[in-house]
Amino acid sequence: MLWVYRLLFVPALIVLAPRYIWRMRRRGGYKENFGHRFGAHPRLRAARPGVRRVWLQAVSVGEMLAIGPLLEKFRLDGVEVYLTTTTSTGYSLANDRYRGLSVGIGYFPLDWWPFSARAWRRIQPDLVIITEGERWPEHMHQAAKRGVPVVCINARLSDRSFARMRRFHAFAGLMLHDITRLLPSSAQDEARFIELGVARDRVTTTGNIKLDLPVQRLVATEVEKLRAELGIGPGLVLLGSSTWPGEEEALLDALRAVQDLGIKCTLLLVPRHAERRLEIERLLRRGGLKFHFRTQGKALEEVDVTVADTTGELRKLTQLADIVFVGKSLPPHTEGQTPVEAAAVARPIVFGPGMSNFRRIAEELLAVGAARQVADAEDLSTQAAKLAHDAKQREALAAAAASWHRENAGAIDRTWRIVRAELAKLPNPA
Repeated sequence: MLWVYRLLFVPALIVLAPRYIWRMRRRGGYKENFGHRFGAHPRLRAARPGVRRVWLQAVSVGEMLAIGPLLEKFRLDGVEVYLTTTTSTGYSLANDRYRGLSVGIGYFPLDWWPFSARAWRRIQPDLVIITEGERWPEHMHQAAKRGVPVVCINARLSDRSFARMRRFHAFAGLMLHDITRLLPSSAQDEARFIELGVARDRVTTTGNIKLDLPVQRLVATEVEKLRAELGIGPGLVLLGSSTWPGEEEALLDALRAVQDLGIKCTLLLVPRHAERRLEIERLLRRGGLKFHFRTQGKALEEVDVTVADTTGELRKLTQLADIVFVGKSLPPHTEGQTPVEAAAVARPIVFGPGMSNFRRIAEELLAVGAARQVADAEDLSTQAAKLAHDAKQREALAAAAASWHRENAGAIDRTWRIVRAELAKLPNPA
């Protein structure tokens, strides 16, 4: 089956390449080290005597932020880490934050035999760690061929991926057979992996490491300074967290619903993809609203809408919010973005019906009274207006969110214990 995958990879790449090249050009930042995509990573020096080397793949910004505490543990344990990512935003974040915690930072190679093998020969890891859904067949085959263990942390399966893997069971085996340990983020994901044929003794639910990301709390003076930089005046802040197309328009309607009650409110938009700024600007101009984009510098006046078209600031910006709407959850979107940032800083949470990627977390937040679910854009306007008018309800939602977050922490430590045990099983390094 691996040979079928290898043979199909090339025509699939040819068909999909124009789309991905267009997306890379639109997002920008991909020229640097573009050869990494073809396995042209730097030839790393041999690891120092007695030192292990880990190749850690974190696909984008969210995963890159989440692995920070794990990288610190590797540093304290004297383990070298070569860090790769897939997106330009993930690469930029890694360069900004993790240069001192890694022996190198690069882009993950395309998962075709020559490219993957070339990268493996240059990186030469003793252990591979992949995050969430980064289960690439060739990458894992190269690990198995070399006797290198693979640990998948924060592992999850979306509804769509699970359905496809059940239907095409042979290909599911390609993505799961060579994984040494699977560490799912939830019991639901654990059950799905086992149903797909992963042996129970290889699967241990450790929880979601994104819950353990440390939050730098803003003091009052920092909050006021940030509000001024963004053009946010007195009053409430409605946050659109990691929004997707169509949701900005829905949030503008929600803003108007709140303002129609005579409540002063500013809309803070954090689009999932910053390169959509021109599209969002056209929408705001049509609405006749005062607006500001963070990349333009400090706002010169108070605005109705401020757009944080930057990367890696969501947790800081969430601390300005009085109500948080979680993006990619209103129809036609079905997968949802993570509500963890809002829970981590104790904010009232609202999301739509499409939370399949975070179904268990969404269900738990609803069950403990930490979130409200809306059916559509019209319902979002209604709920936003109700919460804006009811401070006690916002406080109750925020307190429940903070409590849920505290009770579900600890995934990093559980993950680290297993990763460290796998490192200990390796033959003694020279």
